[in-house]
Amino acid sequence: MASGEQDWKPGSFTKNFSWGPPANGLLELYESIRIGFDGQMEDVARDVFRQRVSQSGHSEYIPINFFLFNKSKNGVDHLVADELVFQALTAPHTTNFDKLAIFALNLSYVGRWTGADAAQRRPALWANSYVSDKVANEYGWDTKRISAKDIERFVAGNPRYKAKSARKLSTNLNYIYEIGHLSDFSNKRVERWWVDALFLALDRLIEDRELDGEHVQSDRYAALLARSSFAQIAGAKSLEKDLATKHLVTLYAACGSRERFSDEHVRERTELKIPDLQWFAANDNRPQGAVHPSNPRILKTIPRACAMLAKYAGFEVIDADELEAFDLQGFIRTHAQRALTRLKDANVVPTMSVEELMRLTRDK
Repeated sequence: MASGEQDWKPGSFTKNFSWGPPANGLLELYESIRIGFDGQMEDVARDVFRQRVSQSGHSEYIPINFFLFNKSKNGVDHLVADELVFQALTAPHTTNFDKLAIFALNLSYVGRWTGADAAQRRPALWANSYVSDKVANEYGWDTKRISAKDIERFVAGNPRYKAKSARKLSTNLNYIYEIGHLSDFSNKRVERWWVDALFLALDRLIEDRELDGEHVQSDRYAALLARSSFAQIAGAKSLEKDLATKHLVTLYAACGSRERFSDEHVRERTELKIPDLQWFAANDNRPQGAVHPSNPRILKTIPRACAMLAKYAGFEVIDADELEAFDLQGFIRTHAQRALTRLKDANVVPTMSVEELMRLTRDK
């Protein structure tokens, strides 16, 4: 069934999730993921996840039904370790995680599991459509116009919505948007959460196609992303984001796509792409950063094993310590100085100093 024809159902989204005070953001979801996956970047049985989370005193229904991706493996329902899980397990809780999680909710691809009906495969199409049609297209990402009443009018007024009331759904969704910082989506600059969202979108889109037995080749990733609602729900559009998308799709494919979290797969891929490279096991398993030289805002955390593949894709790699305290302006200054030095070595006289170049690249 096409998403435009699928019924909208509130499901368990009308239940209270106990998000805590607004200052916590989506910390409750972050902690639930860490507990449910037991700190391991591996798919986990859905029942095991539920048991771990419920025993810790957290609620499991909202995470597994609206934020995470479900699929069956050998007849057992599992939750997939993808980009959202990677960020929860490898980075401290910040607003970057909250915005990535909000994006996951709005994207609304959560797979399927035993007993789920067809509508649960994309359970929050009401959120996807509200953000795409109202917030992005009509409001131009003026998030001050978002309210529980506005959401309720939009959802209840759509013939696809199949429930007696949309009030509880609307108040819950509005609250999550507030504490999850949907208001920051209006920024046209490339930001860390947006970079992660692109990887998460590809993870979910590819996994969803595989549920139907379709294997998506890497040369189709850009088209797959373009046909999805990614650009409509991932914040205000800009040329900078369009250019960054091309580089990030290349990085995603180079690192092994959905298999980038498997050290064994990455090692085999590295040996294939860079046969002369000698492989060494790393003592530090913390993620590294891949930054594109054309725009240092295009900064993606990647599994350490993917470092050489990222370089192969034209990215520069920064280690974990640098990643934690990444200095955008310092990176620009260093590269500008190197470029000017190369010009001088080639007997080309630059017409600008490093400081003048910095003024051109600095935010207004």
